[in-house]
Amino acid sequence: MRMPTLLVMGAAAAALAVAGCGGGGGSNTSTSAASTPAAAASTPSTSASGGASAGGGESLKISADPTKIAFNTKTLSAKAGKVTITMANPSSIPHGVAIQGSGVNQSGSVVNKGGTSTVTVTLKPGKYTFYCPVPGHRQAGMEGTLTVQ
Repeated sequence: MRMPTLLVMGAAAAALAVAGCGGGGGSNTSTSAASTPAAAASTPSTSASGGASAGGGESLKISADPTKIAFNTKTLSAKAGKVTITMANPSSIPHGVAIQGSGVNQSGSVVNKGGTSTVTVTLKPGKYTFYCPVPGHRQAGMEGTLTVQ
């Protein structure tokens, strides 16, 4: 009887060791995923594309221009799937962000100075328009092209 008890205990110890390894790998993954968007946010570019988020999608960061009715970029690119655009508003004029095209028409909140507008959609490959949903802003040129591959 003693031999089967040792086998069961050995199997339990092995299971705990494997579970312990899995937990460590998970924290490494979340650490690297958490650092990727921060690195993307600190790197200004004309074609903003952030790192993959935990859900397998992409996070893109843009900003409203602080002095005129415009975004800081006219082009964005992302991989097909869940795409999030986050727009910071440093302007004294309210702004927001929205995505339209290929049957998609989704808007984030309109926010005042210091606020953040976010829109998340699942996109197929193609070209989409991102724009400010405040009346008159899109017509004034506050829009750009999002290319999804």
